[in-house]
Amino acid sequence: MNREDRRVVSREYFSDDRLAEHHFRSFNNFLDRGMQEVVDEKATIDTDIGDKEGQEPVYVELGDVRMVTPRVREADGSEELLYPQEARLRNITYSAPVFMEMSIVRGGEEEPETVVDSTETKVGRMPVMVGSNKCNMAGFTDEELIDIGEDPVDPGGYFIVNGSERVLMTSEDLAPNKILAEYDSKYGDEIQVAKTFSQRRGYRALVLCERNREGILEVSFPSVSGSVNFVTLVRALGLESDEEIVHRVSDDPEIVKFMLENLEEAPVRTTEEAIESLGERVASGQGKNYQLKRANYVIDRYLLPHLHEEGVDEEDVRINKAYYLCRMAEACFELALERRGPDDKDHYANKRLKVSGDLMRDLFRTALNKLARDVKYQLERANMRNRNLTVNTVVRSDVLTERLEHPIATGNWVGGRSGVSQLVDRTDYMGVLSHLRRLRSPLSRSQPHFEARDLHATQWGRICPSETPEGPNCGLVKNFAQAMELSQNVEDEQGLKRELASMGVEGIPGIERVERQTADD
Repeated sequence: MNREDRRVVSREYFSDDRLAEHHFRSFNNFLDRGMQEVVDEKATIDTDIGDKEGQEPVYVELGDVRMVTPRVREADGSEELLYPQEARLRNITYSAPVFMEMSIVRGGEEEPETVVDSTETKVGRMPVMVGSNKCNMAGFTDEELIDIGEDPVDPGGYFIVNGSERVLMTSEDLAPNKILAEYDSKYGDEIQVAKTFSQRRGYRALVLCERNREGILEVSFPSVSGSVNFVTLVRALGLESDEEIVHRVSDDPEIVKFMLENLEEAPVRTTEEAIESLGERVASGQGKNYQLKRANYVIDRYLLPHLHEEGVDEEDVRINKAYYLCRMAEACFELALERRGPDDKDHYANKRLKVSGDLMRDLFRTALNKLARDVKYQLERANMRNRNLTVNTVVRSDVLTERLEHPIATGNWVGGRSGVSQLVDRTDYMGVLSHLRRLRSPLSRSQPHFEARDLHATQWGRICPSETPEGPNCGLVKNFAQAMELSQNVEDEQGLKRELASMGVEGIPGIERVERQTADD
């Protein structure tokens, strides 16, 4: 391909504002699907009304959520469309009102349910990305943009908060829900570890399966101090017989020999004993019934939460968790037998990128939880004073607004991360494009991290090999390659499962149930 051909291809490729396309696509996906999914996860706001005798329980049902385009309320009470240039000049936030359907329901359990009040109410304001589908400039021609004081070649992809232009930095992280096998850095090749970052609905739990110096497998996960014997945990999840446990790990003779050592050292033989043993660990000094209840709660809530699926029986979920732990055990043994090498954390197949929409989803989930706590408090206070319970009086819209605007304005994000949002670099046009296509690593810049800073073969065609800062951020702050396209998560998960099932893949969780429901319909 000669130089002129390359020019034609390049001009055609970049004629359609592609340089901030990943920000737009991610944020639009959040507006179209992500917001509603977060609200559906929450579903209801429970209250303490009804705990006392003689009172009917009260809760709030959450319905559809929608967002209009940016508006500004003037001093005389009128509301008008807001454009980005006006937001910059007046030092205000380019944000749009968010409306949600809410119903206050009284009754339940023994009493019949009655809807006290149901309406769509304004729950707050959300900053809108310049150039997104909800931006007032969407679909404008160059002449119309010039008329309202905008630059037609401005790429967009940023927010305006209190008059400042802020861009959300794309951040890379290790892929969730994926088994990574490696050697323990403190002990060299003696100890093999298989780990997975189990992630569901914003909650991220690190689960480790470790083979110690004696060859015994131990599992550690959140809310349990120390580690739990592998066989004990698998038996607590419902895999009871020795034969089934060994078969689920591997049929390889070498690995079977390792597993027999583990079974001989196992402190328990039955599922009941395993749950009792776990209960003594998680609630020592408590009564027997509480210990059992706590043990069941811990393995259902904190162990591999990503395997939970709506509508699937708890027993099936536990068996799936046991199978997953067996797969982690197999990875440890394969590493010990040198059948596989340790997984490369710097390989881009083992990484995922969080773009604007993913970051806003995390923020919206936290803001909605804060709003839910406030609504609960307002409802209980109104009930104590014998006031009428109405949606409009218990929702304070500034609660959600504050929780959404403040992190974007300061860069201090949920989860203790800082520097997530930054002032757009307006030094020149190329500086703006560079800033919008920048990504950052969560690793500390004060540590050496030589391997993480190095160029990796999988960055070819994805990451620019030369554009990175000098000094401590070198290799940790990177930029996308010029023609990089960022793929999105699969939206139709059930459709993908059905496609895999049609190709002969067996044991896909939830697929038989879905097909049976479809047949009934």
